[in-house]
Amino acid sequence: MTTKRSVGQGGPEVSAVGYGAMVLEGYYGKSDDDAAVDTLREVIDAGMMIDTADAYGPRHNEELIARALEGRRERAFVATKFGIVIDRDTPGTDFANGWDLPLKLNGTPDYARRALEGSLERLGTETIDLWYAHYVDPAVPVEETVGAMAEAVVEGKVRHLGLSNPTAEELRRASAVHPIAAVQYEYSLWRREAEHELLPACRELGATLVAWCPLGSGFLTGKVDELHPRDFRQRNPRFSGENLDTNRDRFAPLMELATELGITSAQLALAWLLHQEGVIPIPGTRRPERLAENAAAAEVALDAATLARIDELAPPGLAEGATLV
Repeated sequence: MTTKRSVGQGGPEVSAVGYGAMVLEGYYGKSDDDAAVDTLREVIDAGMMIDTADAYGPRHNEELIARALEGRRERAFVATKFGIVIDRDTPGTDFANGWDLPLKLNGTPDYARRALEGSLERLGTETIDLWYAHYVDPAVPVEETVGAMAEAVVEGKVRHLGLSNPTAEELRRASAVHPIAAVQYEYSLWRREAEHELLPACRELGATLVAWCPLGSGFLTGKVDELHPRDFRQRNPRFSGENLDTNRDRFAPLMELATELGITSAQLALAWLLHQEGVIPIPGTRRPERLAENAAAAEVALDAATLARIDELAPPGLAEGATLV
């Protein structure tokens, strides 16, 4: 398997396994800024895409990345997102999701421009490699949002555009305004809905699908036993009540398959994603040793028989509990 993948059709190449930086905040328990920066430097040196958002922290995540970029900017690939309203006095559209985590969205051109300037300043860079709308604002036509984003490309402040959590229809409408290099969506053996319409649309339009939560928020590592009281996953229905025990039982055969293959369950989950055309997973970790483990998944070759067995063991809809979007 190739250890590199392009972002968009004919776009820049990055490591096949990227990195989700949200985990460096306090969403999964206590975090340490200095350790986070050390991890980010290793991510950059490994050629991994860094994924962040102005809402992570909020804003703090981009500042952490700025520290890691010092002396490394030329070899880093940084993706960030905007559109989740952070300040209470900023207007937006109420947006509900399956985790009892209400959001307010703003996809207006004016908000996009202000958000971009903020991200550029916090990241300490003149250009963002990949800039996403975090969610499509239901109150603003996606064409208007992407039109404003496209202006940033013309100005040289952004190199490539992306959409996070869109529908296939929204992707097509956005692509008619400006090429969309990447689409970010939750995709893993834990959640496979992207295969129905979105992933085919990405392939049709030449957009890379960047898979967030490729390890099922850590579930597919096989190491989730008890959650810290401050852990973000306390809101996730798939980790709550009887659902967690149900999911452990349902996914146990998949974990056993990883053992049979002589790899970790995380590597199996990532390798499966890398066998899907046009997909870059972005797992997050605070531990440098896990970076190497995740990156090694790009070297795991799964034959047709093994892929068929995985489909039998973890078919779409296997996990119990509501999803985020």
